[in-house]
Amino acid sequence: MADPTSFSNFDQCLVSHMSLDWSINFDTKRIEGNVTLATQVVADDVSKLILDTRDIAVTRIFDNDTGKDFNYSFTENIPALGTALEIQLSETIRGAKANICIEYKTDPNASAIQWLDPLQTSGKKQPYMFTQCQAIHARSLVPCQDIPGVKITYKAKLNVPSGLVAVTSAIRRGDEIDTKDPTRKIFFSEQSVPIPSYLIALAVGALESRRIGPRSHVWSEKETVDAGAFEFSETETMLKIAEDLLGPYLWDQYDLLLLPPSFPYGGMENPCLTFVTPTLLAGDKSLANVIAHEIAHSWTGNLVTNASWEDFWLNEGHTVFVERKIAGRMFGEKMRQFAAIGGWKDLMYSVKRYGDNHPFTALVPKLDRIDPDDAFSSVPYEKGFALLYHLEQVVGGPEVFEPFLKSYIQHFKYKSLKTSEWKDYLFSYFIDKDTQDALAKVDWDGWINKPGMPPTTLEYDTSLADACTELCNRWLKASEEELESFSSDDIKDFSSPQVIEFLSKLLVEAPITVKKVKAMDKAYSMGTRINSEIRFRWLRICVRGGWENSYSVACSFITEQGRMKFVRPLYRDLYNNAASRDLAKSTFGQNCNFYHNIASKMIASDLQM
Repeated sequence: MADPTSFSNFDQCLVSHMSLDWSINFDTKRIEGNVTLATQVVADDVSKLILDTRDIAVTRIFDNDTGKDFNYSFTENIPALGTALEIQLSETIRGAKANICIEYKTDPNASAIQWLDPLQTSGKKQPYMFTQCQAIHARSLVPCQDIPGVKITYKAKLNVPSGLVAVTSAIRRGDEIDTKDPTRKIFFSEQSVPIPSYLIALAVGALESRRIGPRSHVWSEKETVDAGAFEFSETETMLKIAEDLLGPYLWDQYDLLLLPPSFPYGGMENPCLTFVTPTLLAGDKSLANVIAHEIAHSWTGNLVTNASWEDFWLNEGHTVFVERKIAGRMFGEKMRQFAAIGGWKDLMYSVKRYGDNHPFTALVPKLDRIDPDDAFSSVPYEKGFALLYHLEQVVGGPEVFEPFLKSYIQHFKYKSLKTSEWKDYLFSYFIDKDTQDALAKVDWDGWINKPGMPPTTLEYDTSLADACTELCNRWLKASEEELESFSSDDIKDFSSPQVIEFLSKLLVEAPITVKKVKAMDKAYSMGTRINSEIRFRWLRICVRGGWENSYSVACSFITEQGRMKFVRPLYRDLYNNAASRDLAKSTFGQNCNFYHNIASKMIASDLQM
């Protein structure tokens, strides 16, 4: 196969456009309708079009122009990848085009779709559904060439129950009452910028919107939409900084959809409509860095895309790099450096969890017949960022590297590329001998192919982290008699990121005692914090320290939201503690249907269930 995660023969017959005509059925938990694919044969003597599918029921495939049926068949299912749909073409010569219409319906358990009953929503009255196609789940939503190396445009016509609103990763093109059934409404949208299949997205619910900028709205249920409008009010500022760094924003609108709490990620960079978790609602905009990250994806990931999931760092490493550039310009260079320190610790944690020699800790891992979700960690994010930060220093600093970054985006926009192409462009851009010599000295094999931590240890400005380190060390060294010396004055001048960093430092050390945990809660009232990043780290410290009173609180936290960044480590901590292992398993057993399919699968694996 040309891509180890796909059956598709995109190098022989290429799909360039999709027209989606879908009816959303909450009663059966299915999407029913059709997709029309604009295809072209791009090689000699091609007899069939091969598409990726998973648990899709096809009823008919025909030529949308002539009405003539195509013969088709499915291959044997491969658990990690799904099933190939093979369509016999009527014209096989190079250049032949066809508009192939596939009538089908999705499975109620389609891995890309989460269906929520009214009681699982904020309003408690209307159902809700949303999709999450990254990495290879689009194939359970629509037959497609489900690889990031193929980009398509699309139009969508979505038929939903009246009273609900449909939004997609595309520009809104209006809505109308269904003339055949006035109890339903049809929403139209169009994406004219080519995107990979994993960025096809939709959500349907009792949604409202609030304008937060000249090209941005926040969408959510009415119970949370105003909180979202406040929390994400700096969106336009971030967009302008990103444009200065990378070039014009080419997607017209940049909206945000604040999803129900079971959404498994912090954010998903769906074009024109970023999906975000309600765990970002801290009340003080302190977690808005996630928005900067998703905004950066509009260039690094959506406009310029990794050609395969083995090159995922090209998306995420560049995006973290730009996210921190945005933070540096908004809050000062020290804040960028401070965020980088936290990222390095996250990388150390991932490498430690996998093991220094685990292939998934390589920047470019091998994923032959492996579900990319199984390799998901902070490695492509933080190891990728570290490489770019290192290169920025090697070539002469930000004033030299930032123009390269913009040039890279403009050169590869609308395309997908591999790491080798990125590296070739880097060397072709910096043509002076001194820089070429400096780049030649980089341990490229160590950075890109070898597992474990990077071959170079990076140095950051620690001025914002020093107070966190000092306080962490005080707690680690304190005797029982000294615990009364701690008070709220210790952290009264800490920003929320510094509190997070202090707790993160404790987490890379051996667990502290129950007495210290209780003393810390008394001094700092950690148990009353709203900020989800603080709550998450605090509860990990409590569980790891063996404070029995925290076990039920931790279970409440991991069942009120489904963000994998939070729930998976806490489930693992509860499972690794003999006193709370059964509680972890029973809690998951009672709540597994609350989580998104992707999260549920990963948690079950963590708990060996």
